[in-house]
Amino acid sequence: MAEPTYDEATLHLSFSWWETLLVGRSALAVPLSSITSVEVLPGWSYEILGIRFGLTVSGYLKVGIFLHPRGTKRLVAMRRGQPVLRVGLRRGKTAEKFDELLISAPNAYGVAEALRLAGVQ
Repeated sequence: MAEPTYDEATLHLSFSWWETLLVGRSALAVPLSSITSVEVLPGWSYEILGIRFGLTVSGYLKVGIFLHPRGTKRLVAMRRGQPVLRVGLRRGKTAEKFDELLISAPNAYGVAEALRLAGVQ
């Protein structure tokens, strides 16, 4: 699954080879100044994400880019059984123009706390 890491200025996501095929990139770097919110969901998100360009295995795996009818564009790499890092972004600040990232990761709580300490709400 996608691996989130961070430094003092950037949130980095690196994707496995098969995720790269579904999200159209092997990595994504998001400046911390582009992040508007961060939270951790304890598990799988059941909300309607919208039209997908990627893969969904019902109730187990979602990987790809999802466009909600209201216009919200999300990059998603979620797997059941892991906490989900939810990152809100300023539209137009990242090259891909995502509004939100939903990333399952064992270290989601640690990444969220580090982002908050760096000044992200």
